[in-house]
Amino acid sequence: MKPTYHLFERYGVELEYMIVARDDLRVRPVADELIRQACGEFASDVERGPITWSNELVLHVIELKTTDPATSLAGLAPAFQAEIQAMNGMLAPQGAQLMPTSMHPLMDPNTETRLWPHEYNPVYATFDRIFNCRGHGWANVQALHLNLPFAGDEEFGRLHAAIRLVLPILPALAASSPVAEGRFTGWADTRMEYYRNNSRRVPLVAGAVIPEPVFTPQEYRERILAAMYEAIAPLDPEGVVQDEWLNARGTIARFVRDTFEIRVVDIQECPAVDLALLGLVVAVLRGLVSERWSDWRQQKSWDVAPLEAIMLATIRDAERAVIRDSAYLRIFGLDEKSCTAGRLWRHLFEQALASELPAEFGTVLAAVMQHGSLATRIGRALGPAPDRARIAAVYESLCACLQRGVPFGLDPDGSQKS
Repeated sequence: MKPTYHLFERYGVELEYMIVARDDLRVRPVADELIRQACGEFASDVERGPITWSNELVLHVIELKTTDPATSLAGLAPAFQAEIQAMNGMLAPQGAQLMPTSMHPLMDPNTETRLWPHEYNPVYATFDRIFNCRGHGWANVQALHLNLPFAGDEEFGRLHAAIRLVLPILPALAASSPVAEGRFTGWADTRMEYYRNNSRRVPLVAGAVIPEPVFTPQEYRERILAAMYEAIAPLDPEGVVQDEWLNARGTIARFVRDTFEIRVVDIQECPAVDLALLGLVVAVLRGLVSERWSDWRQQKSWDVAPLEAIMLATIRDAERAVIRDSAYLRIFGLDEKSCTAGRLWRHLFEQALASELPAEFGTVLAAVMQHGSLATRIGRALGPAPDRARIAAVYESLCACLQRGVPFGLDPDGSQKS
């Protein structure tokens, strides 16, 4: 029997990283060999105390996740950091290392993609047959996932309502992918631009990324899951991928463990930043669920379209995106006609929530609020027209940040490096 956890009693965290060569940053499809080195076989998971290593769709990506749901986000970063350094120690003799950020800036997925060939390969092969996984939206996306539990119909509805409202501004906080194929793409969160389009062959798989306004498990199963399975059935007659994990919305209900999994967060430069951002997201969700700024009736009233419009703006411009929907701002207690997404996050951090965050998160978040998303800081380091050598140099620095567990482009006191 699965355990029952109420709202914000437990947290499941998943971090995805790409494996690259130390000399030229080419992707290295050796995740299976890394796992075999750790446990002696080509397994899909390796439990290592509080953190588990896991495979992903492609061989150059590895996932680290909490083995069991954690009682707090505080204190998790060192556990993840220790496993990153262990992985890098195993990869070093092969001339490889882990690289952060949510997209490889130089990868050609059409020629460099190799799917995981071991357990679960039939699932991955089916995805490849239907959607063609040799593209950025499948083979070059690394995310930070957060799982939050619910118990019963009301908690399901309150949590889903709150998450739907926060999804549009998550790219403003967490965008880390301004570059692909050796050039600026025009999107601060290029991962999400590709992600929202990667299953267009069956549009109901991702919908508009912002989930439909459904607030009971039964309605969710009927309107989202059943409709999605029916839509993909002609392409999947054996039902290989007709499971709740097929759902590619920005948050998905995982009834197998009674959680919502949030997917609209780019992986950052090190776990200390990842966990700090998640701490702020959880604090905002707590505020919404407790009706601090708006009641549940107001929160449930939002359709997909206005939320999607805000999300598209933050995918493009991150914290610089201008939100002109005053009703949306009032949902978070900000009485302004319009403001940037960065201004909204500063409001949530400085005025409403800073006192609730652990000190280990507050210092990091203060620096991010001052100096911008990782996408902004990467762009600042690259300059206006970087060549491939400059891009490689900056991303080498990001690899060093991951190994050391320090934020990118910020001095220890939080000031911006030149």
